[in-house]
Amino acid sequence: MATPDIRGNPCSSASATARDAAELALWRMMSFYEPPLADLDAAMQADPAWALPHIMKAGFLLSLTEPGLLHEADAHLSHARALQTHATPREKAHLEATQMVLEGRWHHACRIWGALLVEHPRDALALQWAHLWDFYRGDTSSLRQRPARALPEWQEDDPLFACVLALHAFGLEENNLYSLAEEAGRRALSIDPRVPWAMHAVAHVMEMQGRFEDGAAWLRHHQPGWAEGNGFACHLWWHKSLFRLEAMDTAGTLRLIDNHLSGSALQVTLNRVDAVSMLWRLHLLDVDVTASCAAVLCDWPLPDEHAGHYAFNDVHVVLALIGAGEVPRAEAWLARCAERALMATDASRSNHQMAREVGLPLMRGLLALARGDADGAVDLIAPARAHSTRLGGSHAQRDLIDQTLLAAAARGGRRSLGRALINERTMAKPVTPLTRHWIERLTPPTEERA
Repeated sequence: MATPDIRGNPCSSASATARDAAELALWRMMSFYEPPLADLDAAMQADPAWALPHIMKAGFLLSLTEPGLLHEADAHLSHARALQTHATPREKAHLEATQMVLEGRWHHACRIWGALLVEHPRDALALQWAHLWDFYRGDTSSLRQRPARALPEWQEDDPLFACVLALHAFGLEENNLYSLAEEAGRRALSIDPRVPWAMHAVAHVMEMQGRFEDGAAWLRHHQPGWAEGNGFACHLWWHKSLFRLEAMDTAGTLRLIDNHLSGSALQVTLNRVDAVSMLWRLHLLDVDVTASCAAVLCDWPLPDEHAGHYAFNDVHVVLALIGAGEVPRAEAWLARCAERALMATDASRSNHQMAREVGLPLMRGLLALARGDADGAVDLIAPARAHSTRLGGSHAQRDLIDQTLLAAAARGGRRSLGRALINERTMAKPVTPLTRHWIERLTPPTEERA
């Protein structure tokens, strides 16, 4: 007989100790305060017959987008399958969805979580994971719709309510509903100040509105709540660096990278992607980041078999290699990604469509720019930009594509496209020092004299 968890979701464990440990692990997943692995191990020990902690551990490992963790995740899912006789239908749905993630069928996984949330809107695990893989696969609409459908079913005194409200805030921001997003993020923090995803959502709003001074002050004000003991700190340092760069303070940006986006701070690929993303933006501004890119690569395990796992990460591998001056190695990585994306035997992987439509042309364009073919880079990158949401990530992360196009247009003969992109940018937010830089780079000499 199922025992309800604290939100009334059917649960197959009768052990209060196991359920409490799993609940703490869930809070850690949603708040990023320390990894949830020890809590999940405690849940497994308290109730060895309970499948859900194994599913949760597999899902957490998969959420790190590390190809090297697939084997461990698979082992936990195999263990969960052996225990599923006693699982509830809800837990079996989580098992199936997480198995789909392991197999690279991310769209299918999100459909399963979506159906689960219709029946169990207070299933925080389904909300967290569907939101995360909506983000990874670039489903902007679902980032807003899923939390919006569930949130009215939640009570504000639930310990995870503020976390769910933060998911809603980020979904609103990614759908350009900035004032609503900021309001939701601030409300979440008024309920619980330990919700970095809400801090993050408001930082995104300020980035998209060109409020770089407000954004820097916002993160500085909340820094005691995210800078220590939080797995999201690296990404929030990245946001702080974005605000510094928007002010064209390249020296300050480099200091933040050296202090918070390098060395031991880069524990997983998600951290390295942030570091490389910032270094590439500096590279486009003609700052020498060769040594810094090489340092990131030193501790980044990149065997050939990892190429083609996730296009978003693959693009950043190519950026790091180009930034470090290893263009032949970047070409080899692209070739392996292309080979894998075209494998007929692996066609069900969501990543392969992402790679074919956006990742591969973008990487080819980056390599063209590295070889000095600025116009060829524009020809490859501009069409991919039109579908760039399919690469995953956020508006702020994908702005790297626009900045690369601006640099290519300034270096080659496609300045009219660059000016069009600048027009689009200035219609969306105030002219910042960074935008002013690109305006000046794209202004023909005759106009400068006039």
